[in-house]
Amino acid sequence: MAERKMSEAAPATKIPIPAASFPTHNSPRVWFLTSSLSPLAVRLIRLLLAHGDYVAAGLPPHEIEDEERSAEFRELINECKSGRKDREGWKDRIRGIRCDGRVMGQCGAAVAEAVEVFGRIDILLCCTSEAVVGTVEELSTNAATQNLVRDQFEIIFFSQVNFIKATLPLLREKHTGHMIILTGIGGHIGTPGMPMFSASTWALEGYCDSLAYEIAPFNIKLTIVQPNKEISVLTNKITFAPQLPQYESSNNPAPGLRDILTNVLNQHPETRISDPSRPSSSIKKPKIVSRYPRLPAEARDRLVMETVHALTAIGGHENPPARHIVGYEGVNSVKEKLKTVSEELEDFVEVSCAVDIFKSDVGRAALSGAKVDAHAVFNPGVGPSS
Repeated sequence: MAERKMSEAAPATKIPIPAASFPTHNSPRVWFLTSSLSPLAVRLIRLLLAHGDYVAAGLPPHEIEDEERSAEFRELINECKSGRKDREGWKDRIRGIRCDGRVMGQCGAAVAEAVEVFGRIDILLCCTSEAVVGTVEELSTNAATQNLVRDQFEIIFFSQVNFIKATLPLLREKHTGHMIILTGIGGHIGTPGMPMFSASTWALEGYCDSLAYEIAPFNIKLTIVQPNKEISVLTNKITFAPQLPQYESSNNPAPGLRDILTNVLNQHPETRISDPSRPSSSIKKPKIVSRYPRLPAEARDRLVMETVHALTAIGGHENPPARHIVGYEGVNSVKEKLKTVSEELEDFVEVSCAVDIFKSDVGRAALSGAKVDAHAVFNPGVGPSS
């Protein structure tokens, strides 16, 4: 019943909307959010509605059925219906659509419903995320933990690929549009204790890097937005695989997020997952545990608003970046990673080039650090415009 009420936030008839003008953002844009119940998504929707944009809000069934998880979105819907002067017209510019992204048919139906109501989709925002915490070995102990690996890829990779596939023909047909993929700096940097979270994020980014070249001729833009990893982790469900004693912090010096995330969850009595006063040996059988972090409203604002403003500025821009890292900490971390990769490349460049069967200008340039026109090397006698 609750889902039905939310899906009725906008009338079933198509609403005439002026064409979007991406360079200035002065004309209304039509957004489709793959998941709309996170603190980040709710704050983004509120800002978009205040700007005059239209929002098709995807509602994952397993999240909308969780009252605590969906509380902020329900509050937003009540605001839209409140009749407040500063919320005038909001209820006609949002449509909640219940959809499980893991099911391709539901994704297609959700996209069709959004187009039926608003006439088009200008911006697809892939913002679905959940985090599985567990080392490679901890996620290999039994069938249940192995299923967590599949679940991680279903949520982060396959569900968002389904939405991309459902939306792409529409954007291609109208020869314009923008896809925004919200990931994190985990797309650049592996995270100890969260290998499958990193792997599924890298998979999605690799997929989108290839996709960007394929859709460019159709005037469809694609941007990967990378905030700090805690943005997505602390605003979505976290699932912990049972910990092996060999990987406990007292036995293993490798850095990991398990203890940090456990401490965050233990701050709230309803999300507590361990009792510090009880030794781990008193727990008879470790089990898989899932929680939605409950942070104070002020903390949620501080955590996500920088990313929210970045998304509103980039969405529908005429020349958006291919990648955008949000925040100084993320920029610094990625710079350090790229620096390390570059230094290691230089350290072993002679070994790398030694395996070349045919010596070439490219190989000699790699060894000397000089620049070379690769196009001229691989296409002799062919001009760069050919």
